[in-house]
Amino acid sequence: MALTFDEICIDAHDATALGGWWARVLGWQQDVDADGDVVLHAPPGAGPNWLFLGVPDDKVVKNRIHFDFRPDDQQAEVDRVVGLGARHVDIGQGDETWVVLADPEGNEFCILAAED
Repeated sequence: MALTFDEICIDAHDATALGGWWARVLGWQQDVDADGDVVLHAPPGAGPNWLFLGVPDDKVVKNRIHFDFRPDDQQAEVDRVVGLGARHVDIGQGDETWVVLADPEGNEFCILAAED
């Protein structure tokens, strides 16, 4: 028996808005399925699809899992994503090489330093 990593499921108060936001950040195609959930289609080699599921509750605590992204130019990507509506957050990380941001619903993610 084998498992295939097929998709990442993300609860969202507004699945359409959050899925659309991440589609702009990642540059991925999005579709809405028959249940009204938003699917972001990962390009080949970019990992699993992302599925945004509408839930009635808001996020209230720090994520137990988060995404790390490694750009070619960290500051340019931080500026771009903040310009799209992300915000800087302090989760006690201190002075590190990565930047912690939150999406419009408060889900934390990191933009790492570019590799040398």
